[in-house]
Amino acid sequence: MAAGPYTPDEDATLRRLIPQGISQSEIGRQIGRTRGSVANRAAKLGLRSDRTDTVRATEAKVIDAKARRAKLELALLEDAEEMRRRMFAPTTVYNFGGKDNTYNEREVDEPPHADKLKLMQAAGIAIDRSLKIAEHDSDTGVVEAVGALDQIADAMAEVAKTLPDMGPDQ
Repeated sequence: MAAGPYTPDEDATLRRLIPQGISQSEIGRQIGRTRGSVANRAAKLGLRSDRTDTVRATEAKVIDAKARRAKLELALLEDAEEMRRRMFAPTTVYNFGGKDNTYNEREVDEPPHADKLKLMQAAGIAIDRSLKIAEHDSDTGVVEAVGALDQIADAMAEVAKTLPDMGPDQ
């Protein structure tokens, strides 16, 4: 990695590539500097990347994932309802075995207690998982926190512009 002050050519490269939205890591590889060095120098030069397409794509993926989780949350609730319905529905009980390897079955009004317990456990698991999804997607103020952090970062960048140039890695 290069050390020492940035050259005018390196500054020109930064001025050309950063607005294009190329990552600081990639720029660092191209000019032989660390990502941190590129970030520091870009801040000192007052350069900001135009990553609006990346931001929009990320936001779209987040929205798509949230929609998929919402469908899954509803499906899990439907599964829980189905398990509960089966606890009180007529069912067929059967038995394999014996020395003659016989098969017997009969209809009963409701499943046996052990089967009801398993159905209740399955319903409970489905409900718990749907609640975890709902909790994950609930608004917990994250958007506001990210907005506040963005404002702080912008303010820091403005302050950095006023600081004297102390070299590339300082």
